[in-house]
Amino acid sequence: MSIARLLSAAALAALLSACMPLSPLPAEAPADATAVSGRLPKADLILVKKSDRRLTLLRNGREIKSYKVSLGRNPVGQKVAAGDGRTPEGDYLIDWRKPDSKFYKALHISYPRVSDRRTAEEAGRNPGGAIMIHGLPNDRPRAHHYLPGIDWTEGCIAVTNREMDEIWHSVRDGTPIRILP
Repeated sequence: MSIARLLSAAALAALLSACMPLSPLPAEAPADATAVSGRLPKADLILVKKSDRRLTLLRNGREIKSYKVSLGRNPVGQKVAAGDGRTPEGDYLIDWRKPDSKFYKALHISYPRVSDRRTAEEAGRNPGGAIMIHGLPNDRPRAHHYLPGIDWTEGCIAVTNREMDEIWHSVRDGTPIRILP
């Protein structure tokens, strides 16, 4: 074997040994699975504070992660009717998901409740219903007016696409969502 080949083999062996752990790998996964999977733990509550423009994922009352959000273009007050540009307030559920939305992924919020329908009916209006947590529009994902904190939706709660991926994986159907003024 030539000296050049021997040196190449020695260099390769040195590189490979540098990649090997100094101690044996643990037999079990670490307690914090997010360190391995790169995903957040499953949330058991979503809290939205409209006045702060914040959506927070919680588990056992502790914050997992918080996001800056965009709301309906007329965000102050309770949603009353379709087209009012308001984001609803109250306790709802994430009741289904839409991977093929016109926005980058969407989680449906169970608005309207019976009380929301009654309020709209008393005003002679339709309460609307397609209220979601979603990413950016698929046809214009980088437009400047879709920045977090700038209210542009028809009543939905919008985040960036990267954030929507995190939320999508952390939230199961049936997860409660509390939307505060």
